[in-house]
Amino acid sequence: MNKDKDSSSATSHVLFVVTATTCVLFAISAFYFILPNRETWMMDLPQASSYAGHIDGLFGLITFLVGFWFIVSEAVFFYLIFRFRRKTPDQKAEYVTGEEPHQKRWVTIPHILVIICDIVLIFGTVYVWYKVKQDLPPAQATIRVVGQQWAWTFEHPGPDGKLGSEDDITLVDELHLKANTVYHFKLESKDVLHSFSIPAFRIKQDSVPGRTITGWFEAIKEGEYDIQCAEMCGAGHGLMKSDLYVHSPKSYERWLKQISPGEQALAPREQENQIALNRRNPGKR
Repeated sequence: MNKDKDSSSATSHVLFVVTATTCVLFAISAFYFILPNRETWMMDLPQASSYAGHIDGLFGLITFLVGFWFIVSEAVFFYLIFRFRRKTPDQKAEYVTGEEPHQKRWVTIPHILVIICDIVLIFGTVYVWYKVKQDLPPAQATIRVVGQQWAWTFEHPGPDGKLGSEDDITLVDELHLKANTVYHFKLESKDVLHSFSIPAFRIKQDSVPGRTITGWFEAIKEGEYDIQCAEMCGAGHGLMKSDLYVHSPKSYERWLKQISPGEQALAPREQENQIALNRRNPGKR
């Protein structure tokens, strides 16, 4: 019996060393070889904001660590099923209390390793949260975003570059940004809970009636992207989609000159919706 205990103890120590070493090598390979060479995780979208890579890196870290322990636990599970299977028809089951030290190690050692991995995940999560939500860099421009059933209204600073002046530009379902510019946004809601979501930026922030929430982003890739509402806000929730245009500095200046100071314009989709509404209700034009 003592030989069995010694053998089990030696096996558990060997498994501990092998598992810990494999976990460390797995994490190193993920950080240095796999994560830097992947533009995105779990979404076929570019990293269009300055902190999108941090969000994707956190997803990757969680995926690798949880995936690693899933593979290890399943491997041990099937090994134990095979190792301690009934070998003869008259073999009786052995009653195991799990109180002996050589048996407890099969629980305590993996438990300690999982806690260490949890600490790594917590550290990574707090770092990304602080980077994205708490540490707001100085604003180079400010916009106002207002959610309502079922559209987004965006107030852009006009040629003077200041929000809240007479030359502000207000558009519905259409947001224009200048690349490589740090924007602060003032997020509001006119009616119910909405969620301001730009998947390519990896940002999702709830808008709460009666509150003005400040956030930030910096677009780093020019192009056209989707803006969504990620909070169920009524029957038209699925239609609450807007367009984001990230311009180069020269392209942004050209767009700015095309818009009259103080203009309030409807986006093309909103124009179509208004025309359809007028056709259905001709007496309310």
